[in-house]
Amino acid sequence: MKLILLLLQVLFLFAQCTQTQKKSVTENLVGQNKVKILIDTDANNELDDQHALAYSFLNSDIFDIVGITVNNTYNGEGIQGHYDEALRIIKLFNLEDKMPLKKGATGSYADIAPDISNPEFDGFEAVDFIIAEALKMNNEKLILIPVGKLTNITLAILKEPKIIDKVKVVWLGANYPDPGEYNLDNDTTSVNPVIESGVEFEMVTVRYGLPSGTAAVTVTLDDIKENVAGKGPVATQPIIGRHGGEFKIFGNYSVNLFEHIDMHGNPPTRALFDMAAVAIVKNPDWAEKVEIPAPKLVGNGWIDQTENLNKIYYWENFNRDVIVNDFFQLLKNNNLE
Repeated sequence: MKLILLLLQVLFLFAQCTQTQKKSVTENLVGQNKVKILIDTDANNELDDQHALAYSFLNSDIFDIVGITVNNTYNGEGIQGHYDEALRIIKLFNLEDKMPLKKGATGSYADIAPDISNPEFDGFEAVDFIIAEALKMNNEKLILIPVGKLTNITLAILKEPKIIDKVKVVWLGANYPDPGEYNLDNDTTSVNPVIESGVEFEMVTVRYGLPSGTAAVTVTLDDIKENVAGKGPVATQPIIGRHGGEFKIFGNYSVNLFEHIDMHGNPPTRALFDMAAVAIVKNPDWAEKVEIPAPKLVGNGWIDQTENLNKIYYWENFNRDVIVNDFFQLLKNNNLE
């Protein structure tokens, strides 16, 4: 009998330890400092950037967002277009007087790097802001979340290598181990310098058409209409949307964005790639993280370097339902002023 009681006690303690280990980042952050992040976005490219920004703002109890920087990718009507779209989302959350927003690089890393000593090089406003915020860090790292091309981040490391030990880069980009991907293709010259710098680096994979990347974190128009329309804080002043019309609530603007974009598959869906990248910073249990020797990008394809002592990580197998439902629930329960 004593042996049975002892075994039951051991099993109980084991179960308690297991439950403790499974606590999410959200639970562990209660009573602790918020996670400092900076989002670098090509906000006017399609619609996932806008939802990544909204998701980060809705998680104000988890994230201390030090600012937003923008970069220019092929779509989006130039750097001003990306800036304007980011500003629309900021205004919908009544953060225009609180949230720094800086314009970044239009060109590629290879084109801009030789001019880095010029005080007003292409992208200097965003790059200098990234450096300034990173240098403020002491006992923790600033998490940089680039969800467009890597140019602003790479230029910041080039200009001030001291930030390498003060930041972690979580990049939404690449189809690794397969070649290509929109963010990667927009500036292939910016990828290797970041990886080779030794900065803590994580790739949040896209993998078009595969179930293992953020391309699988999808929603339908009906999902958005049923769970997002009419939800979100009410802006003090309306914005004029990218496609026209006035909006004071993010949920309504979200519907408008979805109504003006091509959907894919059966049923027709659209992926929230960038939002998934922010979500796994909030809770790493929502995807799988894999450590590998840092590969090298040649053209737009990857060459593995199995003997490389420099390690990076990539993320795959995202929990679509948990991530999307977390976003829906946050909008439903939002209590922002």
